[in-house]
Amino acid sequence: MLWTGSLKPLLPQALRRIFRCNRLTISNTSGMAEGYKQANVVILHKSLADDFEKFCHANKGPLPLLYRSQPGDWKCPSLSSDSDIRTDCLQYRLYEHGAFTGTLKSLKEYAEQLKDMVTFYLGCSFSFEKALQNAGIPVRNVEQKCNVSMYKTSVPCYSVSTFCCNLVVTMRPIPANKLEATVLVTSELEESHGAPVHIGDPGLLGIQDLSKPDYGDPVHLHPGDIPVFWACGVTGVEAIINSRSPLAFTHSPGCMFITDLKNNEGSVGSSREVPQVHCISEDPLRYSIVSAEAAQKIKKLESLIGIDPGDRGIIHLQRQEELLKSCLSISHARSVLITTGFPTHFTYEPPEENDGPPGAFAIAAMLQALEKDVAIVTDQRAMSLNRKIMEDAVRLGILKRPIPLLSYQKESTDSALMFLCENGNRGRPRFDHLVAIERAGMAADGNYYNARKVNIKHLVDPIDDLFLAAKTIPGVATTGVGDGGNELGMGKVKDAVKKYIKNGDIIACDVEADFTIVAGVSNWGGYAIACALYILNTCEIHDRYLRKAVGFPQLPKKMVWLSALPSVTKEEKFLKALVHHGVRSGKTASLEMEVDGLPFYNTHSLMIEKLL
Repeated sequence: MLWTGSLKPLLPQALRRIFRCNRLTISNTSGMAEGYKQANVVILHKSLADDFEKFCHANKGPLPLLYRSQPGDWKCPSLSSDSDIRTDCLQYRLYEHGAFTGTLKSLKEYAEQLKDMVTFYLGCSFSFEKALQNAGIPVRNVEQKCNVSMYKTSVPCYSVSTFCCNLVVTMRPIPANKLEATVLVTSELEESHGAPVHIGDPGLLGIQDLSKPDYGDPVHLHPGDIPVFWACGVTGVEAIINSRSPLAFTHSPGCMFITDLKNNEGSVGSSREVPQVHCISEDPLRYSIVSAEAAQKIKKLESLIGIDPGDRGIIHLQRQEELLKSCLSISHARSVLITTGFPTHFTYEPPEENDGPPGAFAIAAMLQALEKDVAIVTDQRAMSLNRKIMEDAVRLGILKRPIPLLSYQKESTDSALMFLCENGNRGRPRFDHLVAIERAGMAADGNYYNARKVNIKHLVDPIDDLFLAAKTIPGVATTGVGDGGNELGMGKVKDAVKKYIKNGDIIACDVEADFTIVAGVSNWGGYAIACALYILNTCEIHDRYLRKAVGFPQLPKKMVWLSALPSVTKEEKFLKALVHHGVRSGKTASLEMEVDGLPFYNTHSLMIEKLL
């Protein structure tokens, strides 16, 4: 009897010959034929083959098609020289009308039925394990001498005819300091499932317990390991089950067909192809992936808006990569709540300033184009004004259609939780991300101050409560955009506000956001968020990660997203509409074409052009 260790150095051809003897007790092919491609196998009736091939092409992440045979063809000449698919897998599974009815060591007894059946060979993640090891990245399932863990997820694949199922993933524990190297190594190996589709909390994929895989063996995490998930070819098994095909065969999960093809580790050619990994949430733990090129563009946006035209000292409030991380988080969100409104002009009606609404609606326009749910929450006393502004935004083509306009009042201790979650259930939040832009923020003494230390609490509803409550809801993130330190969310930099901003010891907002975007003018921060979301969603690496490598790229929607970006013309018309409604410049209370005392033309217009 051969033992596993003696098999590992053997070449694929020798391994296949041994498999044909049916005398092995090993349970999987992980770690075998290092550097060679392994394949998932699906065998079904020829009448279903065309639809299954379409299903594979529609879900290339889990089902990278290496080869499709002709009916009754047991060989795969482009993958191996002497193979026989009836005998060359360690173990097979038999499915009848979608039901698993047993395992087989050989398919020879079904030779007659196989004459009318087509074999699909699909890429496997075992193929990239040697490449990971060569890069100094531990492969825990190989170390622990067990099969890889495989899990059914709640992520639906793109359906084709009778083939429909949720994505299946493999999980490998990876040390936190090796995540980026792991993504870099695997991203080029698309025929072996490519880059991960999720890094972090398994619950975000609908996986409840890592110790109970649906297929394979539990793989134990070491201290400091992060669960990393790849699309898995066992997705094809789930598709076969759901199709209820009268007769079908697959490999047993982990018992792959080993090809003669070398697994080219490839090289990353340009910055566009270099992936970066960023942690965007600690609870639940979540990472995102973006290309280095896209990340650099967003960092440039952050630099552009970080100038200090009012010489307020905001440079001391700025934190690197906050725009990037905020927008990565927003990009993953399904539903976003935006708030704005700073009633600094308490002697006028309306008291609002015109910094805030343009940026808020620029964000809303891009979110709407990205087909996310978006709503605005504002002060009850300002609802009528904001309805008029909403109508103008639609009329001017900034928004495609009106979005929900909400108000919040604190009626009980759990009002904020009831507002943010269905029936106050933290497990069912209505919004994934809250964005405050130029929104009056509560100071440490519970009051709200403008830059001149005037308390305007009587004009401000306690929307800060929503941001405080969001801290207690797993999966809900917050962003604050401001230009002076007294805006909602700026509590994250309150020490710097107190030290460097005039009157900062009194006016500093005490309420933190997860991400703090500091701009010379808050509207610029809103414009930058809209532009950054466009950059992210046109990034192929990020797009693939968002859709979990199932379905088709979203790039055909690029023109819709492009039309949602702010422009000088749109923002000029919008500012004129605000002036018409009596909304004044923040610094001067002027009803001219200016924001924060800075002229629209050649200042704000120039910034918009630079951001675009």
